[in-house]
Amino acid sequence: MKKILSKTDYLIYRDCAKNAWLKVNKPEVYYAKPLSTFDQGIIDAGNEVDELARDLFPGGVLIKERNDTTETKKLIAKKAPVIYQPVFETDLYKVICDILVWNENSKAYDLYEVKASTSGEDKKAKDKLYTYDIAFQYLVLKESKVPIGKLYLVRLNSEYIKGPELELNLFFTKENFTEQVLEIEEEVKEEMKIAQKFISQEKEPHGSCKCITRGRSSHCTTFSYSNPHVPEYSVHDISRIGQSKKKLADLVDSGIFSIHEVPPEFELSEKQRNQVDATQLDKPFIYKNEIKEFLESIRGPIAFLDYETFPAAIPRFAGYGPFNQIPFQFSLHIHEEGKELRHEEFIFTENKNPDEAIIEALKKNIPSSGSVIVWHKSFEIGRNKELANRNPEHQGFFEDLNSRIVDLEEIFTEQFFIHPGFKGKTSIKYILPVLAPELSYKELDIKEGATASDTWNKIVNKEFSDEEIKEKIKHLLTYCERDTYAMYAIWKHLHDME
Repeated sequence: MKKILSKTDYLIYRDCAKNAWLKVNKPEVYYAKPLSTFDQGIIDAGNEVDELARDLFPGGVLIKERNDTTETKKLIAKKAPVIYQPVFETDLYKVICDILVWNENSKAYDLYEVKASTSGEDKKAKDKLYTYDIAFQYLVLKESKVPIGKLYLVRLNSEYIKGPELELNLFFTKENFTEQVLEIEEEVKEEMKIAQKFISQEKEPHGSCKCITRGRSSHCTTFSYSNPHVPEYSVHDISRIGQSKKKLADLVDSGIFSIHEVPPEFELSEKQRNQVDATQLDKPFIYKNEIKEFLESIRGPIAFLDYETFPAAIPRFAGYGPFNQIPFQFSLHIHEEGKELRHEEFIFTENKNPDEAIIEALKKNIPSSGSVIVWHKSFEIGRNKELANRNPEHQGFFEDLNSRIVDLEEIFTEQFFIHPGFKGKTSIKYILPVLAPELSYKELDIKEGATASDTWNKIVNKEFSDEEIKEKIKHLLTYCERDTYAMYAIWKHLHDME
């Protein structure tokens, strides 16, 4: 049976063909796992940016129904000046564009594809993906006999800093992708035909999907379904194996999927081999001298610090740029010799700039001397630098604070402590259950950072009732407190080792 190939399905096909077939023909498999809060946040940010970008071309007509090709045809026929979300469908293909703008000089429609990404974000890889995205649209519009002029990509200016008001023409960049698209027109035309035939085949494609030779973080939605022979913890989880494509391909070609089956003579980096050895021998490797030296560099009083933030695609406050993190909360556990562990916390739940309030709370609660322990220091240091840049009168405070930061994760990234239970990861969510199994995130209502971010955003946007807001604030405080207590518990476990 002939299936219509959408732009989304085409892009999925380019990444992993079998995943695209399953999405179209077995949606119950493709959608078996619900979207994570993180992924839903990406979709929500994209929708928010799409809607705002329409203000670059005001007065347009919005096609509200995702299958309304009739209204689109009417608007195209009468050369409507601006059309938002126009829908086009041919015998084989379907696309919903973001914005079409009639150009009276060229007597054609200019296409504007909107992306919620910044102009400085992994540009080479993103530009390639976006070129194929726009090329698909161009070919469907061309087949639909729509006169097409220029092809533009609209995205966020990574250098933009919001002033008193959001200046749309500075916030968005408009980049002409026409030339890049025309260069690959014939290639994409042929690929679209192959993709459409592929998703239309009645019989499910046999064997593994394309992702079998990719690291875990690059696997498609349906990887476990297409590769049932691959264990949950496999060679795909070996540290940085996705960046060693030949190594992973050699393992896969040899039929080796379990870490337990990796031969001792197989060439791996030192860190990869350490992870494999710990798993195969089912025992930890602990380098006590290195741990002792690391811990001796920590000075008291010791403050364990963690921030919670929200990455707003569209800057909400003056001084912020696209996707700058809004720091709305912190937790602080303070350990001093001979004193009881002390906990301080801060949360800001008003829909306005929290900078002044969080800086005041940090100055009040963080000891003026001693080490400040964090997990994955680039995050906290980055937030401190941003706070200092937006509030230069506090530059000295944040420079001093950053100079005292110690990253507890380094004990695990440097492999001073290797444990099969870590599964090659250094996230606190993997380390904590091994070193402090009495602590857990499982019983918490908020279990990870993306949900914390989303919860705060809904609080300040009044998406909860007053009673719900009180409960959600409690959950946020409990979650953030668990993060800093977890650091303390891990530090104490390491400190108390003989």
